[in-house]
Amino acid sequence: MYTEKRGEWCFVIVPAAWSRKTIETILKEEWQVPKKLLHQFRMEKAVLYNGEAVRWTEAVKEGDTLQVWLFPEEVYGIEPEYIEADIVYEDDHVLIADKPYGMDTHPSEKGGKGTLANAVAFHLQTEGIHTKVRHIHRLDKDTTGGVVFAKHALAGAIMDRLLTERKIKRTYWALVEGKVKKGQGKIDEPIGRDRHHATRRRVSPKGDPAVTYYKAVRYLPKQNITLVELELETGRTHQIRVHMSHLGHPLIGDTLYGGHTSLLKRQALHAARIRLLHPITHEQIEVEIPLPADLKKFIQM
Repeated sequence: MYTEKRGEWCFVIVPAAWSRKTIETILKEEWQVPKKLLHQFRMEKAVLYNGEAVRWTEAVKEGDTLQVWLFPEEVYGIEPEYIEADIVYEDDHVLIADKPYGMDTHPSEKGGKGTLANAVAFHLQTEGIHTKVRHIHRLDKDTTGGVVFAKHALAGAIMDRLLTERKIKRTYWALVEGKVKKGQGKIDEPIGRDRHHATRRRVSPKGDPAVTYYKAVRYLPKQNITLVELELETGRTHQIRVHMSHLGHPLIGDTLYGGHTSLLKRQALHAARIRLLHPITHEQIEVEIPLPADLKKFIQM
């Protein structure tokens, strides 16, 4: 599907698959625009067909143009701060940034600084883009790798839904203690809060369902650690860290869940790949995020 940003408007050339569908059907079924945003579009006359405001019952034709007011100026909601952001993917609708170790995804309080969201706000500012900073998911402070941001409200609403439906796939790499003897497997253990520790989670029969798939990629005998690739079916807090510790292979450096710090001072976890359907064009996006230097050095030993 061809789209083009012109000022505050997104121009969409109607593809063959949309031909003879009504504007309302496209908004409700193709993009699944939430009710609140649909109402806003109606009130603001934010959808035009061939440059004119028409009834949403109008059927569209292949090659014609839909205009949607997707890029109104907004306040960032987060203070832009000069921190160099490593942007690994960006178009008019989606941005994926590589979060470094020791940085929060977003501020925990109003006016907070030093986070990936502050860096993204500054990046947008340098591009002359004024939009609310919308992170779709987050990573722990000491976990590195890809974080997805939406560059307007509709992309944010669609990707929030995709995340809830588990249609944004994230692949992680971790370095864990010991040799993972079973080459691959599925950990299906519920996770709940640890009543003895404010931030720790644990496997608990009364917890929320949690499923992790793992595959041992390489055993490093010199350090007695294993490089493991993981995918989540669910997204519980600390899920990989809890599940690998439960398996008897805590992440190196992860003192909260039994890992040791002799090799690394933080948990060895990296969000290495993100796959999702583009919220507007429905094209497949797959982005690889390279390992940071402190993890890569183990692989090169």
